[in-house]
Amino acid sequence: MKHTGSCFCGAVEVQVTGAPEGMGYCHCRSCRSWSGGPVNAFSLWKPEAVRITAGAQHVATFEKTPMSQRQYCAECGGHLMTNHPTIGLVDVFAATLPTLPFTPGVHVNYAETVLPMRDGLPKLKDFPAELGGSGEVISE
Repeated sequence: MKHTGSCFCGAVEVQVTGAPEGMGYCHCRSCRSWSGGPVNAFSLWKPEAVRITAGAQHVATFEKTPMSQRQYCAECGGHLMTNHPTIGLVDVFAATLPTLPFTPGVHVNYAETVLPMRDGLPKLKDFPAELGGSGEVISE
């Protein structure tokens, strides 16, 4: 299955193929600041499943830390995705892919939340242990 999305102005088009490795919500301060919202909805993909199909010349990258290379459209500032080289995955923002059925499975960095969510999903203090976090679950 393929899903196509774009930046805010449409100058950059992104396509993902197959199924995401995971979906959920990030509550960390960096994601909140970057997204401009109290929580960020993510979909994680293997790098080979993500492709820029139009407007690659407009893609700019901001790297605050080695863990996150945030990509956006230099024309409109619209957020596209974040490459996470340390874990070998790319987060294509769920809002960027309008046809992707968003089925979150986890909350990460919930210790930093400013918007408590009671939805029955696991709430991890930071990241899963297999991705270098503590794997510690916080209760709702």
